[in-house]
Amino acid sequence: MSAALQMMAFSLALLSALFLLLATCTDCWMVNADDSLEVSHKCRGLWRECVTNMQDGVRTCDQYDSILADHPVKIVVTRSLLITADLLAGLALVTLLLGLDCIKLLKEDPCVKLKMCYGAGVILGFGSILGLVGSVWYAVDVYVERATLVSHNIFLGVHYDFGWSCWLGMAGSTGCFMASILLTCCLY
Repeated sequence: MSAALQMMAFSLALLSALFLLLATCTDCWMVNADDSLEVSHKCRGLWRECVTNMQDGVRTCDQYDSILADHPVKIVVTRSLLITADLLAGLALVTLLLGLDCIKLLKEDPCVKLKMCYGAGVILGFGSILGLVGSVWYAVDVYVERATLVSHNIFLGVHYDFGWSCWLGMAGSTGCFMASILLTCCLY
């Protein structure tokens, strides 16, 4: 039972950590949400902004000037939280891998292996909270920005909505949190 639970938690943590990493690296946190006929599809991410021509499929991306440049708070905070969540999820995966019953390292001391699994669950929990806060922070800021423009009857030509990278970050964080619960609460 314990080995099956460990493997299920490891699989969930691995998939969720990959989702978090993909969310951090991809560039579609905000997408244009206009109802009019568009000739291009615009995506904004944490690192660059991309435009895809819908007629011929040509995609061009503009990198943001610098990591240290003056960026909106939502980009800086989301970057920081997601990078920290990625690092914590990676550390938790390595710790969990060493603590699995099927790994021969420290096989003679099952108490240490159990503590490693518990520690991995705690680390994964912290990482998942940071990733979820970063993703939700970004999503709320996009919503507030759009609601403010609509309430003041301001139309800038493009309205943005949540992109698939934002949803991927939320899904990865939620999966890491579920794996954390499996490792900290259900393993004992």
